[in-house]
Amino acid sequence: MPAARAAGIPVLHTNVAYEPGGRDGGVFFRKVPALACFEAGRAPELARFAAGLEPRAGESVITKQYASAFFGTALASTLTALAVDTVLLAGVSTSGCVRATAVDACQHGFVPLVVREAVGDRAAGPHEAALFDLQAKYAEVIDLEAARAYLAALRAAPSPT
Repeated sequence: MPAARAAGIPVLHTNVAYEPGGRDGGVFFRKVPALACFEAGRAPELARFAAGLEPRAGESVITKQYASAFFGTALASTLTALAVDTVLLAGVSTSGCVRATAVDACQHGFVPLVVREAVGDRAAGPHEAALFDLQAKYAEVIDLEAARAYLAALRAAPSPT
């Protein structure tokens, strides 16, 4: 994230939150009992951003209820308003939320770049299968050094006027 901030590109975060009882979570909420920790007021310590990854002033937080950060949110319109054409993705789980978000990014016309060292899953098998599938069809799976080089090039590029 420091490289993205240094490049001056928009940094957006996602979180998950549900109404009490998960009434806004549908089948996803029922299928994944662990999501109950994101019910309003239930376990605020589990819903916090990881240390060092907290949003800063001016960085949007997109609250979602489903796997894709695009589904039922203003993410696509926010990115379009910011003149974004490429998204670098980081987060968990690779086989769930990361994959769904990358597929939707592609379907909304954005170029998704999934940063291999910045995504994870509950087991190696689903993680690697998701990365394989994403690279084959929907996204570019890049390593951290490629992501840093991409951001450095953006930082070095003159601003269009």
